[in-house]
Amino acid sequence: MDTVLKFAEVWLGYNDEAVLRDINLEINAGQVTVIAGASGCGKSTLLRGAIGLLSPRRGRISLLGQDLARLDENRLAALRQQTGLLFQGGALINSLTVAENVALPIRQFSRLSDGAVQQLVRMKLAQVGLEAHWNKTPPELSGGMRKRAALARALAMDPQLLLCDEPTAGLDPVTAAGMDRLLLSLREALGMTLVVVTHEVGSIETIADRVVLLADGRLAFDGSLQQAHASSLAVVRDFFSRRARPAAGQGKTLLERFGSGETTGREERR
Repeated sequence: MDTVLKFAEVWLGYNDEAVLRDINLEINAGQVTVIAGASGCGKSTLLRGAIGLLSPRRGRISLLGQDLARLDENRLAALRQQTGLLFQGGALINSLTVAENVALPIRQFSRLSDGAVQQLVRMKLAQVGLEAHWNKTPPELSGGMRKRAALARALAMDPQLLLCDEPTAGLDPVTAAGMDRLLLSLREALGMTLVVVTHEVGSIETIADRVVLLADGRLAFDGSLQQAHASSLAVVRDFFSRRARPAAGQGKTLLERFGSGETTGREERR
């Protein structure tokens, strides 16, 4: 099975802080790989590294067989055209219509005629069920429709790899389930590879061929959904049963300290 994205002993971070450490991960073609974990565990940081928006402090990242560190800006830009990115908030331009938003990457990276661009945009909107709403602006759409419009734009250049950052965030359960089904149907129809960042257990149960769980800055689990359910690792059991775990560096709250007898409350008033 071909590898479309590879992290080899990768460290990623910001300023002096290492967010992810010693990440070894290979994403296989044709699969839906879910990157899961609690908020702040580094899921979005991993996506930024995957497309060269964040350079690793150590290690090597390869995208579609090419070492990102060896590419100049022009070659990196060309490689990104083969990768679609669905941003968490959609990142649509409110002053443009849905069709104009979807057309942006096509006009920027191709030499198609206006007629061909319009035809391609209609096809992409039809793929996500928004063909009838082509002339609306993002503020005129529901939250789920905005997500679909952003997805149509991410698909505009027929990418081999689609990266989705929290695609169901902020959606009601019914709309979120619809987005999950849409992602699966597009994978089947277009033969794409999907990497989906989410902490929504319901979505993971629906779409994942493979689950990668991040915790405490490291890769804590990598396996199939069935293996995740059978795992004896506490971090995996806690995640899927939605049991609370303290975040890295997080101390006990005052109420927790009071309940355990560590404080009587008087110390806090002094």
